[in-house]
Parts: sequence; C-alpha cells; structure tokens
Amino acid sequence: MSLGKHLRGAHVDHCKNTAGMPIIPMTLPERVSIPMSQHIGAPCQPVVAVGDHVKLGQLIGNTDAPMSAPIHASVSGDVVAIEQFMTQNGRVDTNIIIQADGKQEVAETVVPPVIDSRESFLKAVRDSGLVGLGGASFPMSVKYNVPEGSAEYLILNGAECEPYITVDHAAMLSYGKEMIAGMKTTMKWLGIKHGIIGIEDNKPDAIENFRKLLEGEKDIEVKALAHTYPQGAERVIIYECTGRVCAAGMLPINVGCIVSNVVSMLKLEQYFETGMPLVSKFLTVDGNLVAHPQNVEAPIGTAINEIIDFCGGTTGEVKKILLGGPMMGRAIPRDDFAILKSNNAILVFDDLFANRPDETACINCGRCVDACPMNLMPARLSRAYKDKDVDQLREYNVMTCMDCGCCAYVCPARKPLNFEFRMAKGLVQEDDKKRKEKEAKN
Repeated sequence: MSLGKHLRGAHVDHCKNTAGMPIIPMTLPERVSIPMSQHIGAPCQPVVAVGDHVKLGQLIGNTDAPMSAPIHASVSGDVVAIEQFMTQNGRVDTNIIIQADGKQEVAETVVPPVIDSRESFLKAVRDSGLVGLGGASFPMSVKYNVPEGSAEYLILNGAECEPYITVDHAAMLSYGKEMIAGMKTTMKWLGIKHGIIGIEDNKPDAIENFRKLLEGEKDIEVKALAHTYPQGAERVIIYECTGRVCAAGMLPINVGCIVSNVVSMLKLEQYFETGMPLVSKFLTVDGNLVAHPQNVEAPIGTAINEIIDFCGGTTGEVKKILLGGPMMGRAIPRDDFAILKSNNAILVFDDLFANRPDETACINCGRCVDACPMNLMPARLSRAYKDKDVDQLREYNVMTCMDCGCCAYVCPARKPLNFEFRMAKGLVQEDDKKRKEKEAKN
C-alpha cells in the first residue's frame, strides 16, 4: 500500500477562531488530579504518599518499564489523596491529587541536565517526561532511542491541520528559536544530517519566521505543505517531506525518519535549558459555546471545567465536549476530567454543532475513495465490517487506516466510516490473537 503522487484528503473547514492569539497562562487551579498513565505503555507508580509536600517539577510517578515516561508535579502543594478513578481515556487509573499552595516553589531537582554523550542525551529526554504532544502520547525517549546511524531526517511537524486548533501556530511564532535549538541538539546526538520543518502553507507567517531564523543554516530547511487534511499525520508528513512511504506496520525509523511535534521540541529544549520537565500544556479552547475562545497554558491535571471557566465559561447548553480536533478528537461525557499530556484542545459545542445528520444509503459516489490518503476503499471495507468478514478486511488493508476521518467527512450519506473501521481493526486484532493461541496449542 502506498500513498498517491499527491496528497489526498479532505478540504475541511478550518474554523481557526483563535488564529493570531497568544498563549495565555491560566490562573493557577486550587488542586490538580494527575493520572499515572499519560502515555502509551506501562503506567507509572506513585513515588510520593498522602501528606507529602511537593514542589513544581518534582518527580511524583515513575516506572522501570522501557515504554514509559515519568510524571511530575504541575503545582507546589500537598498530596491530599491517591485514588483510583476513571480518567478521560475511559480506564480506571491511579490519580495523585495535589492541593496547590499558590507558591509554585520549584523543586531542587530542577536543574539543567548535563549532556555530553548520546546516552546522557537519551537519559535527559526520558527525565523530561515528554511524550508526543500532537496527541499520540508516545514516549519521546523511546522514539529517539533508535539504532545509531538509522535516522537520516528529523521532521518537525508544524502542520496543525485539524480545524479549530491553533496552539502550535502560536508557539511557532513565539518560540521558533527554541524549537530550532532543540532540533540542533537532537540532530547532534542522534547523528541526523537533515532537518525539515513542515508547515502548512496557510501559515505563511510561521514559515517566514522560521526561514528568517534559519538564514545561513545548511542542515535544516522549511517545507511549505499543502493545507489539506490530514497533512499532519505522521505517515503523510513523512511522504510529503521526503517522498518516503511509511506503510502500515512500519515505524518512521524504518524509513530513516523521526517525527516530532513542534511543541514537543520546544518543551524538550526548555528542559535542556532549565531542567523543568513537562508540567503544563498548551491548549486551544474553542467551539461555538465558549464565551472567549483563546489559547491557554494550563498545569497538567487541571480540571477541564476550570479551563473553560478561565475562558469565560459557556454561553448555552452544552451538548458535546471534544478533546482534540473535530476530525480525530474524542468526546467526553463530563467536564471534570483532568487535562493530560496528550491533550491539545478543548472544544465545546451546542446541539446544532454536535448532532450528526441522519445516515442514508450509500450511493457509490466514490468520494471516500478519492479522499482516503492511504488509497483504501472505504465502501468495501464498510461492507466487510458489516458482514464481519475478517479475511476481506485484511484483503482491503483495514489495518492501514489511520483513523483520519476523511472518508466520513466527505460522505454524502453521512456514514460513520471511521468509527466502523476502528471497530473493524478490533475484529482483525481479535482474530490474530485467536490464531496465535491456536498455533501455540498445536
């Protein structure tokens, strides 16, 4: 399966209501609730106890598991509870609740790391607590721990193609110098020769900002990308920046690439400079019910309703809250969940925006095929899913689907195709599991 010569996808409504707005630090919350599972892989275990006083940036959760990232206090104050309850991800997790004292005293352990080798660089990346901040939550230290000489390109992802979200754009205008510094450090210790900053061409100010900052640089270039969704998807931006195809089942490093979100690189550089680990998140707060849409910086663990209140609250009856963009974001049933490392937007909508039109019959128009960036055949996949035909799902490469939602967006019948394909991939994975168990018995 390969990508086409030119990027397919959907020309979505951008709705960038907060474009041009700076990122504003929100008022410090009275308490934060910090889950111990905020990344792909093994959850952390608390390293503090109820009654402990903690400071900003202090380690509060960790694990020896290789696929993990440590977790740090986002406020100074007292640990008042360590409890099990459901998080926004829909699973029960251990949460450390800290009552803030308002002082934001910085922990003594927050000092710039000493980096003098590849090993010390990778240790610093892990100690920063960073995960992919574009939404994937893949531990950055695992992503960067690649065989020596295997990475040829470091791609900084500044596409930000989802509707509404503008925090990456705002950060690129304010922190471009730091992002470039982080790229140079990463390229040095991982032996990467080529750096590319990929930005959609509907952000000319960000493109111009980086080009000015990179005058005279030979190893890092800025690439203007077509503003077509899902330009920011990892496999897509790799292809658009390098012409290399990262097929299903492959990792970017299999085609010589490492991809990092622009804010991930910013936070990493800030850790190199100050020793402050990841303790806060940049978020776009928008939607037709938010009184004052804006870009904010919130401590990790802040309740979503407090962040919405900081933006003036809502102006009507809330029907849907999305974490992330409307194409790949996740709806949540309540507004008291805590913000995680992976969140980059809170969108609040009323009934008019939240309700889907009624589904009608497929008219075989082929728009879903034209839109799919992975050259799949969504209509056939849909039929195979409804028939629970796992062999056909494999034949039509359902596992290549990256859940971008382009097919559902362009479908005139309003079929929930991307939801069907998520369920279909579950059928294939369950069948794979049964086959392995059967082979093991034989």
